Amino acid sequence: METEAQLWEFLEKHLASIYQGDWATYEATTHPDLSLYEWFVTPHRLDGLAFHRFMIEHNWATSGRPHRLDLLEKRLQRYGDVAIFTYTLLLTVEEEGGLKHRAVNESRVAVRFPKGWKVVHVHKSPAG
Repeated sequence: METEAQLWEFLEKHLASIYQGDWATYEATTHPDLSLYEWFVTPHRLDGLAFHRFMIEHNWATSGRPHRLDLLEKRLQRYGDVAIFTYTLLLTVEEEGGLKHRAVNESRVAVRFPKGWKVVHVHKSPAG
């Protein structure tokens, strides 16, 4: 059974793939039946991976600029083969006018499948 540290490592790898434009790792750590709420994109649920493939392959989050991710107020709830991660994600991106900070509250639910952990649901809400 994975330790809490190992589960956070899994999540950090998953998150890094989003902000580094690494579609292969994102696909490997995300279930094809993903459901997701991103309030800043649409007030409706997004299902599946097609939307995020386009966004990741086009570096929507950082435009390929140097960046840093910090997870604040981390909490992990583990129920057998289900892990619920909650935290505030702080993204710092180097832009032409200096550093820009964005924060969002996130919940990510991961399930352990025979081939490993996969994120199955994400919910984001404003942090401010």
